[in-house]
Amino acid sequence: MSYQAALPVAGKWKQTVAEWLAEDVPSFDVGGLVVGSDLRTATLWCKQSGRLAGVPFANEVFKQCGLEVEWLCEEGTDIEASGDNKVAVAKVKGPANALLLSERTALNLLSRSSGVATQSRDVLSLARKAKYPGIIAGTRKTTPGLRLVEKYAMAVGGIDMHRYDLSSMIMLKDNHVWSTGSITNAVKAARDYAGFSVKIEVECQSEEEADEAILAGADIVMLDNFSQEGIRITASSLKQKYGSKVLLECSGGLRADNLESFLCKDVDIYSTSWVHQGTGVIDFSLKIDH
Repeated sequence: MSYQAALPVAGKWKQTVAEWLAEDVPSFDVGGLVVGSDLRTATLWCKQSGRLAGVPFANEVFKQCGLEVEWLCEEGTDIEASGDNKVAVAKVKGPANALLLSERTALNLLSRSSGVATQSRDVLSLARKAKYPGIIAGTRKTTPGLRLVEKYAMAVGGIDMHRYDLSSMIMLKDNHVWSTGSITNAVKAARDYAGFSVKIEVECQSEEEADEAILAGADIVMLDNFSQEGIRITASSLKQKYGSKVLLECSGGLRADNLESFLCKDVDIYSTSWVHQGTGVIDFSLKIDH
């Protein structure tokens, strides 16, 4: 699968890559003067086990620096590597100063993307080993400026990206309810503005709130911060009453060490920020061949 096909050909993300390069070299690059512009080749090494992700972002860095790149591993590949057993994932060719100009920005993007993809893969694997067949999703709690990179990496890791931004789906939380007076009022106002084509999700703290949200016309109910026992009891009760009329989502405090204890067949979606908040990176290096 080519994940890159989902990115817009003329998207703003390419301008953002240029801004990232400019951030790293705001004025002079004396190191580039030292190495000169002779044509050289370099090897991109993966030094840590994980899932390779972020290739289109690294490609754009190399392109803007006037470099050619040949990937030896496909994006989405699970690489087994270590410091003593590093794996060559790409060959990069071009002027020596341009290789060094591209190096850190490309590596940072690959490292972050691959870290999120790896953690996403691992969480999904935990769920599947526990025989849970439903959706595992990330959240909107992404790093400012890196949402596209992190959401993209979730997809490479195999999980659902959830809503991309506030315009993607309407999620009504406690602040919306308090501001409008009730769940029913909030859902009605949302539907009046959004029309039929946008889904509405309501964050609920109890079965009673979920009942109100469903009867008001919510498409998805998020059971937020329930206990392990509470999620099972509430989800079972709601499915018995409403069947497939509404999707049930569980969220709040889910991590690798407790996910399995929350899983149950009556919940359609488990969403967690654990796959991208505080996530480690996968170590890469770019070394000029000599």
